[in-house]
Amino acid sequence: MTGSGYSEEPVPGLHIPPEAEPEPLRHRLDVDGEVFEVRRGQSGGTDYGWISGRNEGYGFSSSAPFDLPEAYHRKNIRNFLGMIDPTTGFIADE
Repeated sequence: MTGSGYSEEPVPGLHIPPEAEPEPLRHRLDVDGEVFEVRRGQSGGTDYGWISGRNEGYGFSSSAPFDLPEAYHRKNIRNFLGMIDPTTGFIADE
């Protein structure tokens, strides 16, 4: 969202320790054939767990509030997927 004060850049490497109690699942989103769980982040933002990705526990976080419209979350996910190296399944080195 331009001018909203929130970063459009995903933060890689989301890892939720097994002992952590995540917030209730908001919903799953299928974006371009990839499935993500969208949850309220512990810091007040939003966590995106990449369920269909090949690297377990991988995803990203955003400082944007959890309760934004679905279209915003889809845009964030597409930005993240655009940075993924198809060989490794992780964000590509620059």
